[in-house]
Amino acid sequence: MTAAGGLADGAIKPLYSEEAIALRVDQLASDIAARRLDDLMVVAVLKGSFIFAADLIRALHRHGLEPEIDFVYLASYDGKRVSRGEVRVLRDVESDIKGRNVVIVDDIFDSGRTLAFAKALLAEGGARQVLTCVLVDKQVKRASAITPDFIGFSCPPVFVVGYGMDLHNRYRELPFIGELTASD
Repeated sequence: MTAAGGLADGAIKPLYSEEAIALRVDQLASDIAARRLDDLMVVAVLKGSFIFAADLIRALHRHGLEPEIDFVYLASYDGKRVSRGEVRVLRDVESDIKGRNVVIVDDIFDSGRTLAFAKALLAEGGARQVLTCVLVDKQVKRASAITPDFIGFSCPPVFVVGYGMDLHNRYRELPFIGELTASD
């Protein structure tokens, strides 16, 4: 498969290169480090954020932070290109977050439901402060009134894959972020 090659699901038009992502992830880590958050816990939202979270955590280390890491597995898409409108917890964090500074790491911010749900879940768990970091801010109408604290890229209202983001668990391995266009 080539970056813009023909696929059963359509074609992939690159939007953000591997190099642009690496630079942006480093800048996000610098911005987070500037907040001087003590007792930091990074909570990655699975599955889509796993590559972004891994790169961000290593960048945070390069910026002098030593966060504890945990994961929450939330579902809102069920393999479709459009959210179902409700968020379900498939796996909650296992770490004690009471009194901790938490940064939620998510791949894409679109309706806002998942991020708002995750933030409320962790706040209810007793976190001292819950900040949010998203790689892609898709410019669509929001269903929840939430604004991420840290944003990687502003994205047009298109379906994106790559760098952990998928369609039916495919295309996560792509080192760039691209628009999945409709097949003819």
